[in-house]
Amino acid sequence: MAKTPTDKQNPATKLVTAGRRPEWTGAVVNPPVWRASTHLYPDMAAHKDGPRRNEDGRFFYGRRGGPTQWALADALTEIEPGAAGTMLYPSGVAALAGTLLTVLRPGDVLLMTDNAYDPTRVMGMNLLKDFGVETRFFDPLDVAAFEAMICERSRAVLLEAPGSLTMEVQDVPALTTIARSRGMISVIDNTWASPLGFPALERGVDISVMSLTKHVGGHSDVMMGSASAGTELYARLRRTAQALGQVVSPDDAALVLRGLRTMGVRLKQETSSALEIASWLQSRPEVAGVLCPMLPGSPGHEIWQRDFLGGCGLFSFVLKGGDADGRARFIDALQLFGIGYSFGGFESLVVPVDPAPLRAATPWPSAGMNPADRFGVRLSIGLEDPADLIADLDQAFAEMGKP
Repeated sequence: MAKTPTDKQNPATKLVTAGRRPEWTGAVVNPPVWRASTHLYPDMAAHKDGPRRNEDGRFFYGRRGGPTQWALADALTEIEPGAAGTMLYPSGVAALAGTLLTVLRPGDVLLMTDNAYDPTRVMGMNLLKDFGVETRFFDPLDVAAFEAMICERSRAVLLEAPGSLTMEVQDVPALTTIARSRGMISVIDNTWASPLGFPALERGVDISVMSLTKHVGGHSDVMMGSASAGTELYARLRRTAQALGQVVSPDDAALVLRGLRTMGVRLKQETSSALEIASWLQSRPEVAGVLCPMLPGSPGHEIWQRDFLGGCGLFSFVLKGGDADGRARFIDALQLFGIGYSFGGFESLVVPVDPAPLRAATPWPSAGMNPADRFGVRLSIGLEDPADLIADLDQAFAEMGKP
């Protein structure tokens, strides 16, 4: 019986079938872990031909990977509509660095959304500056202002939708259309939604980057990143990654492949629980606002509903008034939420949100917010029962209110 081509399969099916080529899996379900630095050639003719065939599926040397890494890259490409290939990196930050170093040169200007992940901002202000690249920040919600900022040296734009702390949802199709018309390459950190929730290349983005540490790995036990793109940009990403010696271990690739298979069902559960908890938080007198674009009435919901196919368990909320000590009491009182920076794992996490020092083009609190309501909290909802998480949040609010 012939197999259905992956381009005809629905996303949930692709998560199961992608990357499982018979030549890489053999008679087993999962690709074996191929640990190898040295690949042996059968004869001198093969040795001579080796360097000429720089592509996944052809042995050369361990830095170019083996079947375990190739299977993961192949699977990620299959779930990213429009991608010709995917490069793997040791972390999400490494993927962003590898991507930006691919598309930028000394003298170029990078336009970066003002709600970008803090390590990405630091990269723009330090690493890229050292390479002669200037980073300018723009209001993620002001398309006209973005277009006005473009100059003759602007070569790329970095997007993040929603922003990982304050959850603004950019009009990605509008921004990428402008960028492409001006000869710029668009890059998005698509970790929040993944291709399942936001098919970035289909929405006009040129390179889609993910921290595989988060939803794809899903078990808080591995770090990895990826960048997927069309034919020409994928070839450039590959050249830069190889020049920098970027490689991931086959053991880590196997862990991420394992997580990929269940990512769809985990995202559905986390999204459902997050919506239930976000709706409950809206009713709390201690909460000034919930920053969850999946929630009707929340900022950015209209664009999210138009452009996104799904969500995840990550969102923020803002305390009404209060102070840092009260927020600390609230977070310390939580029993089911670990205090940690990641998201997308099976466990729930919490961190304080203080965006003001991180902003260059937009203020925090943002327009329309009460300046006194500036203490934020970010929740990553895991796979626990939402009723238990709500009970935990409820008792933490009680502790916050104690003198």
